[in-house]
Amino acid sequence: MNIVDEVGKTLIKASTSYSKDRVKALKNAYLNETNENAKWALELMIKNMGIGEKDKVPLCDDTGIPHVLIEVGEDVKEIPNRLFKDIKEGIGIGLKNLPGRPMAVKGDDIERIEQSKGLYPNSEKLEPTPFLMDTYNGDKIKIHILLLGGGPEIRAKTSEVFHKRDHNNVLNSAFNHLKNSLKLLGCTPAIASIGVGRTHFEATTLMLKGMVYGNLDKQSELEKKFSERLNQLQIGAMGLGGNTTVLGSFINVGPQRASGVRILAIRPCCFVEPRIAFFEL
Repeated sequence: MNIVDEVGKTLIKASTSYSKDRVKALKNAYLNETNENAKWALELMIKNMGIGEKDKVPLCDDTGIPHVLIEVGEDVKEIPNRLFKDIKEGIGIGLKNLPGRPMAVKGDDIERIEQSKGLYPNSEKLEPTPFLMDTYNGDKIKIHILLLGGGPEIRAKTSEVFHKRDHNNVLNSAFNHLKNSLKLLGCTPAIASIGVGRTHFEATTLMLKGMVYGNLDKQSELEKKFSERLNQLQIGAMGLGGNTTVLGSFINVGPQRASGVRILAIRPCCFVEPRIAFFEL
């Protein structure tokens, strides 16, 4: 297997197609919608989904920042020597062939912060974020490519929450943030992705893993109840009102420490996210 080529193909797949659970959730939302304006918006989203997959064009003009999660089976004997280099090279090829939107900023540290030197014209100059690694019970290596856009990132946050020995205090904090951020997101229906950890890094990692592993067909009771509560806001598709503000929720709770504080990471994924695909070695 040519890892470089597979990474490039997987990035394009993530950008241009929806997972089966997402397709099902969007179509169910359309069938169950009673608000005519929201139903019209959902119909357009479903058409956009079909065009993206058929013509292999990005689902959104914000083609996203590549995130990589490498899942290594516990029975894997050896990791390829050039794995990280090949993944990075494949991401560049995928962005070029997609094509991705040029977003890489030129310059030194200060110039990149200020964006004072402008952008590189070629999309493959966009660097992926630092790679994450995980393990599972198996004998394969899975390479997950996740593309994250700017709109949801602007509406995301991490914060400390005093739990007061009640999980509702933590989830209420997430709900209150989403109550406001979903109105501003615009591109609803969303998926609420939430990580609860011991540090800001861990909470954010749990949130990202929730997007990688989450499945709208397999929602926990906690996720179902949280989604029902968000849908009662009646923000609806594209903020037009209606029954579906979120398609579901991914709530990923990690190990906790003896403390009165929990660290909460919250991200309202827009209707094209999480954009995710994977392949196995």
